[in-house]
Amino acid sequence: MFILYLLLIIASYFIGAIPTGVVLAKAFSGTDIRREGSGNIGATNVTRVLGKKFGAVTLAGDLLKGFLPVFVGSYLVSSLSVVCLMGLAAFLGHLFPVYLRFKGGKGVATALGVFLYFAPLVILIEIVIFVAVVGIWRYVSLGSLVAAATMPLLLFAFPKPVEPVVVLLSIAFALLIFIKHKANIQRFLNGTENKFGTKKE
Repeated sequence: MFILYLLLIIASYFIGAIPTGVVLAKAFSGTDIRREGSGNIGATNVTRVLGKKFGAVTLAGDLLKGFLPVFVGSYLVSSLSVVCLMGLAAFLGHLFPVYLRFKGGKGVATALGVFLYFAPLVILIEIVIFVAVVGIWRYVSLGSLVAAATMPLLLFAFPKPVEPVVVLLSIAFALLIFIKHKANIQRFLNGTENKFGTKKE
């Protein structure tokens, strides 16, 4: 069983490492999204550079990278801890993709996909929080950070609590998302973070 678990975790990493935005931009516009806008490979930068349609497809692809491994894994193994490790591997794949020399995105959409399986009702609340923050302040990065920070709290406090290992996974995700947003946080402190709708971050 150990070999099966290991293979599933490794496969999850390689699925998560697929750079959806890079592939789409290159295939349909000949653009290297890493050299445009903020240089990030996620949906926000794709939307800024290529438009909402490509941004929406990138978002869906990054979300599926997180959802599919844990969804499939739940049918193949009975261990929740292993399924959580598969979700973590997919998330790390997006953050540090082998295909892009380990320079990936910030992981918010992939994390969303993972927890869409574990706690779909909590994700609905998180989407409302994200949309409200972005709608009021126009900072996608702020919405992402607030959503990441509140996720463990919601999982812990929800009327139907999830297993502790899932809460721990959300804490790990939140910490990594904050680390990947350190440049955004610095721009907030400097007053130079651009709002959503501009061409650059």
